[in-house]
Amino acid sequence: MDQVIRQRLEALRKVMEKEGVDYYIVPTADFHNSEYVDDYFKVRQFLSGFTGSNGTLVVSGKEACLWTDGRYFIQAENELAGSGIELMRMQEEGVPTIEQYLKEHMEKGETLGFDGRVVDTAFGCRLEKELAEKEIRFRYEKDLADEVWEDRPGLPCHPVMVLDEAVCGKGAVEKMADVRRELSAKKADALLLSKLDDLMWLLNIRGADVECNPVALSYAYLTGTECFYFIQEGEVTRELREHAASCGITLKGYGEVTDFLRERGEKERVLYDGKNTSYALYRTLREKGECVDGKNPTELMKAVKNPVELANMEKVYLKDSAAVCKFIYWLKSNIGKIPITEVTAAQYLDDLRRNTEGCLDLSFPTISGYRENAAMMHYEATPECCKTLEPDGMLLVDSGGQYLGGTTDVTRTIVLGPISQEMKRHFTAVAVGMLQLSNARFLYGCTGRNLDILARGPLWNLDMDYKCGTGHGVGYILNVHEGPQGIRWRYMEGIGEAVIEAGMDVTNEPGVYIEGSHGIRTENVMVAKNGTKNGDGQFMYFDTLTFVPIDLDAIDPAYMEPSQIAMLNRYHAEVREKMAPFMTAEEMEWLKDATREIG
Repeated sequence: MDQVIRQRLEALRKVMEKEGVDYYIVPTADFHNSEYVDDYFKVRQFLSGFTGSNGTLVVSGKEACLWTDGRYFIQAENELAGSGIELMRMQEEGVPTIEQYLKEHMEKGETLGFDGRVVDTAFGCRLEKELAEKEIRFRYEKDLADEVWEDRPGLPCHPVMVLDEAVCGKGAVEKMADVRRELSAKKADALLLSKLDDLMWLLNIRGADVECNPVALSYAYLTGTECFYFIQEGEVTRELREHAASCGITLKGYGEVTDFLRERGEKERVLYDGKNTSYALYRTLREKGECVDGKNPTELMKAVKNPVELANMEKVYLKDSAAVCKFIYWLKSNIGKIPITEVTAAQYLDDLRRNTEGCLDLSFPTISGYRENAAMMHYEATPECCKTLEPDGMLLVDSGGQYLGGTTDVTRTIVLGPISQEMKRHFTAVAVGMLQLSNARFLYGCTGRNLDILARGPLWNLDMDYKCGTGHGVGYILNVHEGPQGIRWRYMEGIGEAVIEAGMDVTNEPGVYIEGSHGIRTENVMVAKNGTKNGDGQFMYFDTLTFVPIDLDAIDPAYMEPSQIAMLNRYHAEVREKMAPFMTAEEMEWLKDATREIG
C-alpha cells in the first residue's frame, strides 16, 4: 500500500505541474463541509491512505504533510508509515497550522490550488489573509484529483424521506417562519443554507447520502417569501414533491445552485455561514453583491430539542440502553467459551440494535477495540485485521443507533478478565469524571468550557489528559455529532462557544488512552434542564438519557470520595429500575449484580 500511495502522489504532482499549481490542499469534506462524507469525497483517504474522519493533506512538488487532531495521532502514525507523508499533530507544541506552514514554505507569486467546492469559506479566507503578502495566486475552480482517481465512485443519490410533523414536533412552514424572523432581525434578505443536517431539520426530511448520517446532498435559498431547494432529481420522490408544494418550496436541480446565485436579479443581502459554505459558493456571492458571514439561525434552533423530540428521545434511549445491556450480559457470559473477535462482538451488538423496534440504522460504525487497540479513539476493526477476545483485559465499545425518534451514542469499557491496578485507577477516574459532570448544577450562561473541569479534573489530578473534547451535541434522527454546544476545556481563537440552553443534549465522555496498553471511555448522553430560578439567576442541571452499567469489576472505591460512591450507586439504582422491563430473568439477575451498591 505504501508504494501505491507514493504512486498516487506522484500522479497528482504531474497534474499539478501541468496546471501550474505549486501546492495543493486536500481536506476531508464534501461540498457542504460535512464531518463524515460519502466515498465519492474521500480524496484525502485515496491520496494518503489515512482513513480517519478528520485530516488535511498538503502536497507540493517535493513533500507531503497531513494534519489531524489528537483522536487520530496513533492511527495516522500507523497508516502513514512508509508513505513519505509527514504527520503534523494539530495543536501540539511546535506544530504549525496549515496557514503558517504555507506562509513559511511558499515562494512569492506561487500558486495554491484546491477544489473550492470542498474547502469552507472560513478556511479559504484565512488562507487569503495569511498569504496576501506573498501575492499567492489561488486556483480553486478545478478538482485535480479527478484526473488521478480513475475508478472514483459516483456521487451518492438516494430517495429522501419526509418525516411526519408528529415525529418532528414542528412543521417545516413554522420552522421557516422562525428562520425568516431571525433573518429580519439580522437585516438580511436571504439565507444560503449549505449545512446538510440543518437543511434536513428545517424541511423535515431525511436522506441517505452519507453512511449512518441521514442527510441528502442539497442546498436551500430562503427569502422572506420564497424557498428554493436544490437537490438531485434522483432523490426527489412523489412524497417530497407534495411536501414541497404544501410548504411553498420550489424544487431545483442540485447542480443549478451556482448559476442561480449568479443570475438572480433581486438585490439581496445574503446571510451565509462561512464555516459550512464552500469557498467556491462564497466567491460567487461576493462577486454578485452584498453577503454577510454569520451563524445559520437553524443551528441553534435544531440544537434545542422541542418537547416532542425530547419525549421521543427518552423512549428511544431506554430501548437503546437495553440493547447495550443485553450485549454486555452476552459478552460476559460467553467470553472464553465461544470464539469472539472485535468484529463479531460489534456485529452482535449491531444486530441487537437493528432488531430493536424503530431502529433505522447505526448512527456510526461501531468502534470495538480490545486491549491496546482501544487506545485509538476511532479505531475500526475489520474481519481481515482484528483481535480475538480472551478472558483477560478490557474491550471498549462505542456505538449508537438511528431511530424514528432519536439518535443515540454510548460507550462502555467492559472487563473481560484480570486487569492491572493501574487500569482500575484509570477506569475509576474516568467514571468519577463522568458522574461529576452528570451531577453538575450550574447557572444559565455557562458554556461547556465552564463545566469541562468536572469531567477532566480527576484525570488532571493524575497528571493525565485525553486529546479530545468531553462532549458534543447529538442530532435528532440526524448526525451523531451536532453543534453549537460542546464540552471542552481549550480556548481557541476564532472558535465560538455556545451557551448551554435547556433542551440541548450533549455527550459526557471522558477517557484514558495509553498507547500500546489500553483505552477507557465511559459515555452517556444528557439533556440540559432548567432548575431553580431565584435572585441569583436561573440554575440548570442535566438529565441523563443513557442507562447502562459502569463495570464494577474495574472500579476501586479506594480511589473515590464517599460522595462519588453515592453518585455511582444512585446511577446504578436508576439503571436497575429503568432496564428491568426490558430484561429476561437471567439478564435481570446479572443486572442486579452489575449494579449492586458498593462502598
